[in-house]
This record gives sequence, C-alpha cells and structure tokens, in this order.
Amino acid sequence: MSSSALSRPAKMEAWWLASRPKTLPAAMMPVLVGSALALHDGVFAPGPALAALICALLIQIGTNFSNDLLDFQAGTDTEKRTGPARAVANRWITEREMLAGTVIVFGLTVPLGLYLIRAAGWPVLIIGLLSIAAGIAYTTGPLPLAYNGLGDLFVFIFFGLVATAGTYYVQAGTVNGFVLWGSVPAGALVTNILVVNNYRDIETDRETNKRTLATILGKTGTRIEFLILLVASYGIPFLFLSRYDLSLWILLPLLSLPFGLRVFFKLMAGAEGKALNEVLAQTARLALGYGLLFSVGLVL
Repeated sequence: MSSSALSRPAKMEAWWLASRPKTLPAAMMPVLVGSALALHDGVFAPGPALAALICALLIQIGTNFSNDLLDFQAGTDTEKRTGPARAVANRWITEREMLAGTVIVFGLTVPLGLYLIRAAGWPVLIIGLLSIAAGIAYTTGPLPLAYNGLGDLFVFIFFGLVATAGTYYVQAGTVNGFVLWGSVPAGALVTNILVVNNYRDIETDRETNKRTLATILGKTGTRIEFLILLVASYGIPFLFLSRYDLSLWILLPLLSLPFGLRVFFKLMAGAEGKALNEVLAQTARLALGYGLLFSVGLVL
C-alpha cells in the first residue's frame, strides 16, 4: 500500500479523486469542437449537444473507474507507482464498490443515449455501445488495449475522432470530410494525455509486464510520438485556411502553441516520476485550451 493511503480521504472525495478530474478536459474538448463545427455549418442543436457532453463525461469517468479497479486486479498498481493515488489500491473504495460505481456511471448514459437515438437515429446506438466497450476493453478482455500497445490508437479513435464527429452527427444527422479533419486535433491532443501518462509509467509498467506503446517505443520514441501529435494538431488550422478558404480566425489555436511547446520541452528536459504528474495536468489543460480557441475560431 502506498504512503498516500495514510491520509484517507472522505468517501465522496475518494470518488472524486477516482474520477480523475484532471482527465475530464479530455472528454470535454471533442464535444466542444464537434459543436463548434455544427455551429459553423449552421446545424447546431443545443439539446443533443448538451446530452453528448454529459455522455462523454460519464463515459470518461466510467472508464477511469474501470481502469482503477482492473489495474489493481491485474497487479499493475504497485507501491512503486508514481502517478496519482488509486482509490482501490489504497483501500479508499472497495473492489465491489468500484464495480458498482462503474456500472452505475455507464448506466447513466442509457437515458441520454435513448434521447440521442431519438434525435439522430440508430447509428447513435452503435457509437455509444462501441464507446463504452472501448472504455471497458482498455484494461480487460481477451486483448486489453492498454496492455498490448493499442491504447493510444483507440484513444485517438474513440476519445477524439468518434467523440468529435459523433457530437456533430447527433446535431446534423450526417458527417463530412470537413468534420473528420476537424476531429484530428481532438484525437491528437487527447491521445497526448495518455502519451504523457504512459511515459511517466514506463519503468513500473515494464516491471509489471504492462505493454503500453511507451514501453515499446522507449522514452525517445514516446517523445517523438508526442511531437508528431502536437504537429498534427497545429497543422489542421493551416489546412482549413487553405483547403476550405476560412478566415484567419481559424488560426486562433496558435495562441496555445507556446504552452504546448513548453510541455514538450519539459519532456525533452527529462522530467521524471511525480514531476510528470504536473506535465500530465498541463497536457490536459492544453487540450482544453486548444479546443476552446479552435471552437471560437470556427464560430467566428
């Protein structure tokens, strides 16, 4: 048991910590961008947009709960862990309670999903079921994504592209190339949150045979992955400017570039262990900040 178990939080605080609030911008950013794309195209619908946002947050929290439980059961949350304390590993929340919490949170998406199905049709059901399945399959099943180097790819697809294009779809009833290209920054920057998380845990993950993409690429390769995703994110506004003949407002996300480079240089400078927890939080803030600027640029 880690030393953080010595200062046991109150039950509600333990649940809040287990939800990993610093990761929640990862759920918000794709929905913000998807709604901004809908506003740009004149198809914005506030009801479905709000329902999509709440669903995205619930799926993110449910995934975090599931990950907390299943990583503990897999034996990867050891006393050497340098990341934020885990609720089950520190006995703040029992395994049975966490399982119940996971089921309840995912269950709360059902009425919202039914509303979105009514608004946009049966494809929403497929999107919702696949998103929940991906969240659960991240750490369990015959091929757990996080343990087989596939986590980054699935986060890019589901917590970026699917979430962004799906938000647009529930409002417009269709998706086009403009929307898919607009989903790339969300996918890339949300994935970078996972990249930093796995970069921090390379050594402990190797000890517990957790085969993330970071353990495969090593520290240098993981830094390069972070940079590639960063470049892809900041390249999209220029693509929009040239290909879709948008105004210079679409370059607003460039205001966040110095912050993004500062995060990257911290990785290059060799930040390690618990120091990377702040880098992780900064990467999440970068995703949300970029998303806000990109959304404003699209609307203007």
